[in-house]
Amino acid sequence: MIAIPGSRHHWCDGIARREFLQIGGLGAAGLALPELLRARAQASTPAARGAGRAKACILLFMGGGPPQMDTFDLKPDAPAEVRGEFPPIATSVPGTQISSLLPMLAQQAHRYAIIRTVSDEYTGGAHGQSVYLALTGHKNPRVSGDDIRPATDDYPNMGSAVARLRGAGHALPPHVWLLDMHRRSFAGEGGGFLGQTCDPFRILQDPNRPDFRVQALTPPREVPLDRFGARRGLLEQIQRHGDHVLGRRMMDAHQERAFNMILAPQTQTAFDLNAEPMQVRDRYGRHKFGQGVLLARRLVEQGVPLVTVYWNGEEVPGGWDLHYRNRERLPPLAAPLDRAFSALLDDLEARGLLDETLVVWMGEFGRAPLIEREGGRGHWGRCYSVVLAGAGIRPGMVHGRSDRRAAFPIDGAVSPQDLVTTIYHCLGIGMDTELTDALGRPLRLCQGEVIRSVLA
Repeated sequence: MIAIPGSRHHWCDGIARREFLQIGGLGAAGLALPELLRARAQASTPAARGAGRAKACILLFMGGGPPQMDTFDLKPDAPAEVRGEFPPIATSVPGTQISSLLPMLAQQAHRYAIIRTVSDEYTGGAHGQSVYLALTGHKNPRVSGDDIRPATDDYPNMGSAVARLRGAGHALPPHVWLLDMHRRSFAGEGGGFLGQTCDPFRILQDPNRPDFRVQALTPPREVPLDRFGARRGLLEQIQRHGDHVLGRRMMDAHQERAFNMILAPQTQTAFDLNAEPMQVRDRYGRHKFGQGVLLARRLVEQGVPLVTVYWNGEEVPGGWDLHYRNRERLPPLAAPLDRAFSALLDDLEARGLLDETLVVWMGEFGRAPLIEREGGRGHWGRCYSVVLAGAGIRPGMVHGRSDRRAAFPIDGAVSPQDLVTTIYHCLGIGMDTELTDALGRPLRLCQGEVIRSVLA
């Protein structure tokens, strides 16, 4: 088995994320992928065609919950215990202000839309419930609170649904998960009732390390790539001449696809960050998150339909789960975000990819209006901000208005279900799309409405 080590950070509930991720059994040629690809050939439901223009989506997920009033919904006239320490600054869109912690993104405001009124009345601000709702667009009926583990009857993660609907016919995985969320598995991060073959292809190593490589896509060190290809040829010969003796196939279609994934030129190209000019890597930031965002751009450029980059700025334990010391912890969180997110928008635009790539910045909820005794803010799902950019999105606009404390929507409230439905819409997946579970039941994928105001 190949294990990819994780880190040892905790969220506020004290739960350590998993230390190792098992990603597949070794096959006949030391191959790490066949079990992940098994059963992918089952008939896939064709994607319903909507008005979406996006060929791909990059989801930047800020696990823990970023504070809306310290990022994209500033309240400079609120009392000090609400407005916080960081004043607003002007952006490239007249009349729109965001946090002074995000000066590079302020100059990119003409490229993105801000939704300031995402409102969740269901989860009660619990990580587990909120992550499930944010990543699937569905409420989880099983339990409440933070500790909701994955189950086979879960609704699929957005990337897993896209993998089922749009994942065929390409050497690279259709849904790639980069970095990690500082905790153990929650429901909503995988394939759910679609099965393990629609789970994301997870890469948890630090792409900023000079020795970064994707273990599952790298042949054993003692087997050079040309010998690895010859090994496939040997297995094919054994298969042709030995099936009548062995009574089974030595290499099925999924092992073949695994070989093809490893040997495909686009695979080697997509994951080779050293091919990037130094100034480009520097522009994204020489840190784990920045290089993860750059890797996401390379993956969509090579045809991967959905890449999720989870926040993993290890220099701030706990990430965006800001229960204490907002003033000290926010600047080292915001700086890598500002650099990487703004670089991504610049880079996609320069390469002609922004018009066909949807970029989403979000967390599972926001933060409470009042600064607490230890200088932080609690969980808050009743009103928080999300940013959309790229294909299908009307740039430079702000949807919705919150009250003077950024606590509740005044107008334009939308739900997490609406947000997920809008993402699917931009990807050309219609609101009436159904997926079939293990019992053969058709289940509706979307439970919300499209947020029409943000569409171009």
